[in-house]
Amino acid sequence: MEEYKSEEEFLKNYDPKQYEQLSMTTDILVLSVSDQTQENYRKTSKKMMSILLVKRNNYPFKGKWCLPGGFLDVKKETLEQCAMRILKKETNLSHIYLEQLYTFDEIKRDPRMRVVSTSYVALVDKNKLTEMINQDASWFDITLIEEKDNLVDITLDNGEELITFQIKKTLKESTTDRYYFSISKNKSLAFDHPIVILSGLERIRNKINYTDIVFNMMPEYFTLGELQQVYEVILGKKLLDPAFRRIIADKVEKTNKMKTGEGHRPSVLFRYKRK
Repeated sequence: MEEYKSEEEFLKNYDPKQYEQLSMTTDILVLSVSDQTQENYRKTSKKMMSILLVKRNNYPFKGKWCLPGGFLDVKKETLEQCAMRILKKETNLSHIYLEQLYTFDEIKRDPRMRVVSTSYVALVDKNKLTEMINQDASWFDITLIEEKDNLVDITLDNGEELITFQIKKTLKESTTDRYYFSISKNKSLAFDHPIVILSGLERIRNKINYTDIVFNMMPEYFTLGELQQVYEVILGKKLLDPAFRRIIADKVEKTNKMKTGEGHRPSVLFRYKRK
């Protein structure tokens, strides 16, 4: 490699083609927890976690579902700006909670070229959305089942289509409980998005224990029962009422509002206690 005498000389004479080129993208997991439709209005509404997917209309993977995503404009935007732009373009959503998840860099994750993707998680209460999502986007309810031998089965259902895939978890670092994910079964999702989805779900499950992140998925007013259901859906387990009350004691405040109707006794409404 040629040696230069100064930074200025290097910038003036170097040939960028001598460096390996790659493309950067962002992929966004848009997650929500909302009520599943109940036939009997007297039953307690069942909460489901949902994810927003878009259907690809170009090759590769034309006709398959994927996470909202796209290429970074390297001269004009940061990764987060790219994520916000793509979210607006592909789903018509904006001004929602967004945080960086992981960078995915498997060499053959995209059949076109070497593509490194930085993923983001967006959390929203989809019942509060004023924007209409785009025609090619759809909400899918998530069912996650952890099998033996560290196999995770995930089913996505939008009422018209079922998407199923399976992820194998292999322990990477026992001291930090970190796992390497690999796709065991997948026919309907594009790219390595099954791995991105499970990574995002596990991140949210972990963060709910030590942050207030869950309230980005809640309406302004809610009952403690509704909040507990959301915690249980994300964690994938039932919580004892006394333990749950201790978890959220400093996170919520009681209001003078009541929830009525739906065949139940009136319930006190709470709201998030902002720090």
